[in-house]
Amino acid sequence: MCAWGAGGASVCSPAGGTGSTGSTGSTGSTGLEDEDEDEDENDGRLTPHPLATYTIIMKAKDLQKAGIPSGPLLKLALSLMGRPAVRAELKKKRHITARLRNLVAAPDAFLDDPLFGELAKALVERNAAEASPDGAASCELQEGVPWRMWGSDIAPAAIEQMRNAARLPVAVQGALMPDAHVGYGLPIGGVLATKNAVIPYAVGVDIACRMKLTVTDMPVESLDRHRDELIRVLEAQTLFGTGGAFARPHDHPVMHEDWDFCKVVAGTRNKARQQLGTSGSGNHFVEYGTLTLPEPLGDELPAGTYLAILSHSGSRGAGATIADHFSKVARDMHKGLPRQMQHLGWLPLGSDAGREYWQAMELMGMYAAANHEIIHHKLTRALKCQILFQMENHHNFAWKETHNRHQVIVHRKGATPAGKGVLGMIPGSMATPGFLVRGKGKAASLKSASHGAGRLMSRNEARNRFAWSDVKRELEAAGVTVLSAGVDEVPGAYKDIHKVMREQEDLVEIVARFEPRIVKMAP
Repeated sequence: MCAWGAGGASVCSPAGGTGSTGSTGSTGSTGLEDEDEDEDENDGRLTPHPLATYTIIMKAKDLQKAGIPSGPLLKLALSLMGRPAVRAELKKKRHITARLRNLVAAPDAFLDDPLFGELAKALVERNAAEASPDGAASCELQEGVPWRMWGSDIAPAAIEQMRNAARLPVAVQGALMPDAHVGYGLPIGGVLATKNAVIPYAVGVDIACRMKLTVTDMPVESLDRHRDELIRVLEAQTLFGTGGAFARPHDHPVMHEDWDFCKVVAGTRNKARQQLGTSGSGNHFVEYGTLTLPEPLGDELPAGTYLAILSHSGSRGAGATIADHFSKVARDMHKGLPRQMQHLGWLPLGSDAGREYWQAMELMGMYAAANHEIIHHKLTRALKCQILFQMENHHNFAWKETHNRHQVIVHRKGATPAGKGVLGMIPGSMATPGFLVRGKGKAASLKSASHGAGRLMSRNEARNRFAWSDVKRELEAAGVTVLSAGVDEVPGAYKDIHKVMREQEDLVEIVARFEPRIVKMAP
């Protein structure tokens, strides 16, 4: 089992496809019994015909012995016998029986099976309902659990998304951060605690997206005196873009973790290896800047001004693929949700789907951390500098936490953990400061804070409204050099970071201020 923090898991077919052996961690193998292709004897329970017209005699009692329950599931299973089974190259009754027994044991491993996928989905839904007597499989909405909003500049649509999330039968408590804006399902900047359930779209598409700060021993004056060298290193040691991948992949322990516990995760492994150490598109960045620390940071870092490296990126293509897969599984399990709440489908933690998603999410957390580790290692090695201090935190994740003496699952989609004394990094934009903060552990916010300034407008609106010629003077005035970025990432597309910080003074205290100086993003 691969686990980062608390363990978990993903819903998909066995890594080898139909007829192969898949693993479900502690439950042992869920693969099918080996089929001997050399056996061609007729055991008397199959009626041989020409290949195109084989008929397999499987009665209801045979299917029940294999574990298929009576009722609609049995009727569905019977409809898959005969020619459909033959087309799936199941020509012996014992082969079908073995396949069905494995399907009953782990239906989530057969969701993509061309013959039994529909039956597997029906079994997953049935199991989830039986495993969740508290109503986790029900789509009956609540009046709305308590939630609180920080900030005054939040779109009504984002507020409505938070209201909808608070009505879920699995919801316990919520919060909306001052950088909030519209997302899929839970708004970006939304925090939601649930009971025994995880919501893929309340984690987000870029699973475990995170910030990392490295404080170096390089003189701050190097930003001017050695500007060209800093730029050369940044350009040479980083790679951006949606399809960005290295021809010669990096190695890291995360790639030797278990990626084979289900088909969808196993299928992302090669891409993940190639993209290890890269940054994505959109608002992902790597930048040099100055970190001003008015007071000593305990015994770790004396007060002063330092040259620092700050990065923002997540789990790349692997995380997006995994998020898409499990979001579809969750939506299929809760088709009774209103149309505007379809992306809030959840996975009961007691189900195979929930356990697999949790394991996949935690693996993506390890992978995202590895991306940042490689980026910062390459930069500091090329610059021949020493590391004085490092910190990192992630958002777009779910944690098992205790609130009000109850264990809940806290989703922070575009929100930073802000437990009492916990350090976090909240960036502004390419031309505005970011802040190293210390959490105050506010219970009403589920110990959370914003993860940035937050978008003021959509990307399309920003592209239509701004041109680089309009932004050039602003960047020059701030002393910022932007090596590459999309026009949808200009400062005007974001909220005022200073206002956002004022609106969450009860959530975090500012420890240090980071001023970006040399910025690289996806073109």
